[in-house]
Amino acid sequence: MLVINKNATRGAYPGELRDILSIAEARRTRAWLSRWSQLAPEPTPLWHLPDLAEELGVAGIFVKDESKRSSLGSFKALGAPAALVRLVLRAHAAWDPVAVLRGAHAAELQSLVVISATDGNHGRALAAAAQSIGVRCVIVLHRHVSVEREAAIAALGAEIVRIEGNYDASVAHAAALAQENGWQVVSDTSYAGYEDIPRDVMQGYAILADEVMAQQEGTAMFSHVILQGGVGGLAAGVASYLWEQYGEQRPTLIVVEPRQADCLLQSAINGHASNATGSVDSVMAGLACGETSPLAWRFLAPSVDAFLTIEDGDAVEAMRLLARGSAHDSPIVSGESGAAGIAALRVLTLSDDLWRKVRLDVRSKVLLISTEGATAPSVYRDLVGMDADEVLRRQGATARL
Repeated sequence: MLVINKNATRGAYPGELRDILSIAEARRTRAWLSRWSQLAPEPTPLWHLPDLAEELGVAGIFVKDESKRSSLGSFKALGAPAALVRLVLRAHAAWDPVAVLRGAHAAELQSLVVISATDGNHGRALAAAAQSIGVRCVIVLHRHVSVEREAAIAALGAEIVRIEGNYDASVAHAAALAQENGWQVVSDTSYAGYEDIPRDVMQGYAILADEVMAQQEGTAMFSHVILQGGVGGLAAGVASYLWEQYGEQRPTLIVVEPRQADCLLQSAINGHASNATGSVDSVMAGLACGETSPLAWRFLAPSVDAFLTIEDGDAVEAMRLLARGSAHDSPIVSGESGAAGIAALRVLTLSDDLWRKVRLDVRSKVLLISTEGATAPSVYRDLVGMDADEVLRRQGATARL
């Protein structure tokens, strides 16, 4: 299903939004977060896929590969650590953020306990940041989070709380535990009275866009950018940057979600932050969210041109497509949520009607973000039919050609 957002604008980036998310703040965050030991020293690759572009009938396809962001395997390594450090600095303004990340103030922070719900990647990133900083971390998992993802989070020292229900139920449970115990929620979704930390998470995500601009030397080369939905945090972080950077010349922005977790599409239909209409459960675990973040929606409502839902099978086929590669396209390890952008582009280009509605044509140059690698290796193997390591070996061979 595709919904064209009639409220999307093409004017200059509003000052009231710049006061919340800005390029300047993204760059300040990048300057100190890039020195965290858990992050790769170089920006993640921006792969060019000329064979797939020719197949789909567009001029260019570019994929920002977040599987290589860190050993954590996803873009979430930019959000939770940024928010946790800023949380600490609000109470200790004189401290150096790099020193905080290195654990220099662990003794002073021994009473701080952070908690969050997660589908996997956010919780893993928060656990890693808490371990580096030296604070206690509690992660709430709902019944659909795999044991494999739970083990990866627990290995970073987090205490695990399991509940029945879906992601949204785990968010509510985390908030209740925080209220009961005096802990601090570090979440990527906002709610009434809780916006500072989700803002900082989204500001961290904008680092992605800042890297892309540097990798492309600031040229306005992308006609379209497809962003994964979820609660809206990633989309808001990247969309805000691109809107501020290019103003009325910004790319066409498209958000993709699972059909059964369509909270952002429903928000576009209703004109306000809304809930999903489906079961929420999806193979795209990181996008299986039923409630829109109201803060993220403030950015998405006036900037995203179209909202699209896809089927789980579309995402799985896109994972396999990226893993295969081709003569000129490097194979890419992309997880269930990571491949949603490619899946969306295939859905759009296979329909003449959808193609026209989002103004795609043979001149279009499309930016996609592969938001995660094989963060659940056994799930990846089952869905793709090969191990991620095999894909990476072929990727290395292609890169040397």
